[in-house]
Amino acid sequence: MVTINGESVDVAGKTIGDYLDTTNYDKRRIAVEKNGEIVPKALYDETLINDGDSIEVVSFVGGG
Repeated sequence: MVTINGESVDVAGKTIGDYLDTTNYDKRRIAVEKNGEIVPKALYDETLINDGDSIEVVSFVGGG
């Protein structure tokens, strides 16, 4: 199991890109952290999520 934004999710073995494709996140407006390290957007499709990883996905919201 993997922890994503505080919830246990069974996505071990997928890439970050694969996981994001199953969500409503706009990849242009998020940042992803894996085990305390920011993952560059260019690496989402090759960065594997491993059992026990902790992932944080942060959405940027515009406003005025």
